[in-house]
Amino acid sequence: MLTRGALLELGFSEEAIKHRLHTGRLHAVTRGVYALGRSQLSREGRWMAAVLACGEGAMLSHRSAASLSGIADEHPERIDVSIPRRSDLRRAGIRVHKCPRLSTESIGIKADIPLTQPVRTLIDLATELPPRRLERAVNEADKHGLIDPETLRSSLNDYAGQPGVPALRALLDRHTFRLSDTELEVLFRPLAAAAGLPTPFTKQEVNGFEVDFFWPDLRLVVETDGFRYHRTASTQTKDARRDQIHTASGLTPLRCSH
Repeated sequence: MLTRGALLELGFSEEAIKHRLHTGRLHAVTRGVYALGRSQLSREGRWMAAVLACGEGAMLSHRSAASLSGIADEHPERIDVSIPRRSDLRRAGIRVHKCPRLSTESIGIKADIPLTQPVRTLIDLATELPPRRLERAVNEADKHGLIDPETLRSSLNDYAGQPGVPALRALLDRHTFRLSDTELEVLFRPLAAAAGLPTPFTKQEVNGFEVDFFWPDLRLVVETDGFRYHRTASTQTKDARRDQIHTASGLTPLRCSH
C-alpha cells in the first residue's frame, strides 16, 4: 500500500503513476492511495488504506479499532479514522474524527496499522455504544489481556473532560461492575439486582470450581448456561456433579439459561 506522496518521493513522475495505473501494476484504492499488483483488499488492507488516506498522524479508531483489537465485533459500513488536528478532511467511506487533544500515548500498532490504544478505544466506544454493549467491550478487553478494569478506571484521570469518560466512569463504579465472560452473565446481573439480591462475587472458586455468581452469605451459587455450550451428555453429567458437590457442602446451586 503506497500513497501518491510516497511514490513521488521515490522518484515516480505523475506520468509514471498514470502508466502503472493503466497497466494494472497499481490500483487506486481511495484518493491518493494505491495498492500494488491487485485490486482486491482484505479488511486489514481497507483499514490501512483509510488511515493512509487521512494523512500524517491518522489512526484507526472507534468501532474499527475495536474490531481490529478484538475489543468488540463491530463492522459499520464506514471506517473510523481519527486525526490529531482540526480539519475539514472528508473521504468517501471513511468517518473522520478530528481529535486535536489526541496524544502520542494513545497510538498503538496492530497488523502494521496505527490504531488507538485500548483505553482510548473504549472511551471512543463509550460515546456510541449503549451500556450493555460497552460493558461487553470492557470485558473483552480484559479477557484478551489488553487492559483490566482497575487500570482502565485509573487511566480515565488522564482523559478528564473528554466525551465518553463519564459513561465509562459510571460503568466502572466499584460497587456495580463485575467481570462477565458471556453476554448471558451480563443479562443476568440486572435481574438479580431487581430481585433484591446484593452484588454477587464473580469468577470465584467454590468447592474447586469457578462459578459465575456467588453469594456466600446466602449460600447461593448461580450458573448462567447458554444451551449451545451445554448440549452434550458428558457436559450435562459434569454440571450435575458440580451441583451435587455444592449441595453436599450446604450451598444452593441454581442454573439459568436464556
